[in-house]
Amino acid sequence: MQPPSLSSPPARPPAPAFSDQVRALGTNFWVANLVEALERLPFWGVRVVLPVFIVGSTGLGLSYPQKGAILTVWAIVQCLVPMVSGGYAEAYGYRRSLAVALGLNTLGYVLMAQATGFASMLSAAVCVATGTAVFKPPVQGVVARSVSTGNSGLGFGIFYWVVNVGGFVGPLLASWARGNEAEPTWPRVFYGAAAFTALNFVPVLVLLREPTTRSATRAPGPVEVFRQTIAVLWNDRGLLRFLLLFSGFWLLFMQLWDLMPNFIDEWVDTRAVGAMLTRVWGDAASGWITADGSAKPEILINIDSAAILLLVVPLSWLFARLPMMVDLIVGMVLSGLALVGAGATPVGWICAGFIFVFAIGEIMCSPKYSEYIGLAAPPDKKALYMGYSNIPFAIGWAGGSLLSNWLYGTFASRSALARRYLVEELQQSRERVDGIPAGDVLGDLAARLGVSGAEATRVLWNAYHPWVVWLLLGAVGAASLVGIIMNHLRSRR
Repeated sequence: MQPPSLSSPPARPPAPAFSDQVRALGTNFWVANLVEALERLPFWGVRVVLPVFIVGSTGLGLSYPQKGAILTVWAIVQCLVPMVSGGYAEAYGYRRSLAVALGLNTLGYVLMAQATGFASMLSAAVCVATGTAVFKPPVQGVVARSVSTGNSGLGFGIFYWVVNVGGFVGPLLASWARGNEAEPTWPRVFYGAAAFTALNFVPVLVLLREPTTRSATRAPGPVEVFRQTIAVLWNDRGLLRFLLLFSGFWLLFMQLWDLMPNFIDEWVDTRAVGAMLTRVWGDAASGWITADGSAKPEILINIDSAAILLLVVPLSWLFARLPMMVDLIVGMVLSGLALVGAGATPVGWICAGFIFVFAIGEIMCSPKYSEYIGLAAPPDKKALYMGYSNIPFAIGWAGGSLLSNWLYGTFASRSALARRYLVEELQQSRERVDGIPAGDVLGDLAARLGVSGAEATRVLWNAYHPWVVWLLLGAVGAASLVGIIMNHLRSRR
């Protein structure tokens, strides 16, 4: 049977009462949410501090192009493998797929703790990416099988809320575990992530029930599963066109986690945010601030998860009254503008405010995207179609990792711009400047200007305008949005 097309959103009847929607979700839905939270906690704990670890002088000290290469390979593996791993989950079983995924992730985090350079970090990233790729389709498939057209909006909203429980707690734990520039303790982040991941074997193997609608016939071979998976995607041109258009938006969207931590670390003055954390939390906040009293980048990024935890369920219920495509497009506009705004300011509180606005846009568009595809998927192909939903992540994340890190390394890296200022404005020799370690070049500039490091950063900001990289990335997201709107209008003719 030909699968339904995504040229236009699937029809949806009026939503039942809130209590009726919750009761209809079923036990497996809640187990899947627990499994997802326990997987997301270590993943986002690692993921939000990893950009600083890869390029930081207390971490691996790699270049921005090397960081971009690692994240690009990670993106390709994590987002394209679900195109076929979803088919394997349908053929061989959800619980078996989840157990394999958890084993790979546990190993990958252990390898990260032992990484010493580009090759070892890349190997660890590929291991985690593969595990996550195998993990996503079955757990999303369980959720998709547990909801109906009457409660899908609430179901995916709750699922997204639970995802962000892990996404909120993980970065807080990782921020504490990594120490600060004076006493870095990076291995604790990765070994802790491995321990949390291993804990997830309990609900997967003990509590989760294998979906009973899986075919009881003998599973086809792996090559045949792959062929069938690709054939279904190719035959649904509406789905394929929608996914390709959405890729440009995800290129921009993913930069909150890929590039914004580095941008905040180098350009945003978060000392006022750090002072507030100290006033409110006292000594408990010491793990969230740096040696000079600045809030760590991951704490500002974590505003996104905190806002989602507070607002995703009521807003998902409220936005269910909007047409699905309107909800999706408004969320894309809001999150895109907010991300560009967060990258256009060196003021900590303003940046934090834009990240909060980004979270509102994410609440509108990200769960709706999963709901949109989950509703259109045939009943026996939920995991398969949820695997397809990762294609925009693959293209956008991989392309964004290459583009954003090239742009940043060329036009916005603080150490690169400090070297440029020393040569062009202070007439220092290129040989001497190139010999300064990356972690010391800002201090050298500050000393020669007779100012503090923060004041030297402000001089570079005014001289070279590093925020322009966010305008360039925003232009890509805007072009994607225009394409989606035009495609939607064409499908309604």
